[in-house]
Amino acid sequence: MKLYFYGADKEVTGSCHCLELGGKRILFDCGLQQGGDTKDNGALPFAAGEIDLVFVTHAHVDHSGRLPLLVKNGYKGEIYATRKTCELLRIMLMDSARIQEQEAVWLQRKKRRAGDPEEEALYTVEDAQAAIDRLVPCSYGDVIEHWEGFTTEWFDAGHLLGSANILVTATEEGETRTLIFSGDIGNKNQPIIRDPQPLPGADYVLMESTYGDRDHKADDHMRTEELARVIDETLRRGGNVVIPSFAVGRTQELLFHIREMKERYLVKSVPDFPVYVDSPLAMEATQIYDGDLTGYADAETVEIIKNGFRPLHFSNLHLCRSAEESMQLNNDPTPKVIISSSGMCEAGRIRHHLKHNLWRRECSIVFVGYQANGTLGRLIVDGVSTVKLFGENIAVQAHIVNLHGMSAHADRGGLMEWIQKTGKKPGRVIVVHGEEEAARSFTAMLEAAGFAAYLPNYLAVYDLIADACIDPGVEPDAQRSKEKAMRKASPAYQKLLTAGDRLQEVIRRNEGGANKDLNRFTEQLMALIEKWDR
Repeated sequence: MKLYFYGADKEVTGSCHCLELGGKRILFDCGLQQGGDTKDNGALPFAAGEIDLVFVTHAHVDHSGRLPLLVKNGYKGEIYATRKTCELLRIMLMDSARIQEQEAVWLQRKKRRAGDPEEEALYTVEDAQAAIDRLVPCSYGDVIEHWEGFTTEWFDAGHLLGSANILVTATEEGETRTLIFSGDIGNKNQPIIRDPQPLPGADYVLMESTYGDRDHKADDHMRTEELARVIDETLRRGGNVVIPSFAVGRTQELLFHIREMKERYLVKSVPDFPVYVDSPLAMEATQIYDGDLTGYADAETVEIIKNGFRPLHFSNLHLCRSAEESMQLNNDPTPKVIISSSGMCEAGRIRHHLKHNLWRRECSIVFVGYQANGTLGRLIVDGVSTVKLFGENIAVQAHIVNLHGMSAHADRGGLMEWIQKTGKKPGRVIVVHGEEEAARSFTAMLEAAGFAAYLPNYLAVYDLIADACIDPGVEPDAQRSKEKAMRKASPAYQKLLTAGDRLQEVIRRNEGGANKDLNRFTEQLMALIEKWDR
């Protein structure tokens, strides 16, 4: 019974962890790497065809975005998620696939001009549909026996519509262990969705640490008022408020806040200010949020719906469907609020809005979510004076506002509260999904509070019966050096390095095998080495 660490270990994005149990391999999340976390999204560190079952904690692409690649590379099993996560995945995976295809076309043109070998898209719309076809919806409270000795139970994580903490009960050769896979843990008092649900105890808790080194400043009552103040001041100056926002979850929360501030007349300069949602994916997701939220929405939202109101609709709200409508926003001098994806400014229409507004002193750029290391959003938040957009240097002169209080992630206080309320004290807390500094800080905080904690590296392996690390994996500095070397290498050599990683993974998994098989494996490897070691 082993746990393999395949992503978001001393990093924030690319969540992927694997439980090996009784000869079967079970994957929890399969996310895209983003920003500075990116190694090689196209190279899974395991054989997709050897995975037996997949669970998804929630729909955000850093937890789900490589599911189509997994299926493309040979995964044949089912993909379990809550009903709302399945609904969101149906639109998000298709949107991600279209982006992959568009980027591939652009890269192919660039490589063709340079005379370099062309590369195919990470995955296609057909691959995304194949992944969607494997989705199996479940509900909070479900206890599912997938086979004898392996059961999952589903709890509300309070992070995103449909997000789940998954409690696993695993038995192998008479030994039983319980594990909690937290996914992302929600910030309390968010609009629409409920607070994180208390969980029973477990032997191991695999938990996120995105904000493990800091606390949010604003409470739930201040979020609407703080955003209203920024909008009021910006519109009074005659500028635009540009909000980079994740299309799913954050955009819908923003609409909820803006509906409230209009009802309370919090923006005095332009009480009925225009709001533009410039993201086709956000519009599709909003339709899901406007649907049946039974079993998912908090009490306030349920009451609003019962009274006949639509919680995400208000006067002077505009939805930009076409690229032409999006471009027209920057030709219109009327001060306005523009909500556009992506949330970390890595792609999408937001980059065009930044190009037209970042240099204007009267405008405000408002960040309402986590900005991963290496992303354009992180550079702006950290105070760079210029950025390059579409080949042009753009001065950063707009007001830059970072509203930590609107994060969908629990801060370090919220994380500690969550783990302290999780039933009996866990035997060990495994800290993942946080930049190295934040993860180390939270690990130290857990240990100071009396918890046994473990901070894994990428590709580490942990024996759950012995409660011991049996492979330390790759330290971040070594991994970064390797990534730098790979970026300079030819595509063919990059593939060879990736194959080497796969070989090491196969060697590790054959520990304890029959001597006859290990000797044959060694002879085959030595013959291959002799052939190529010239």
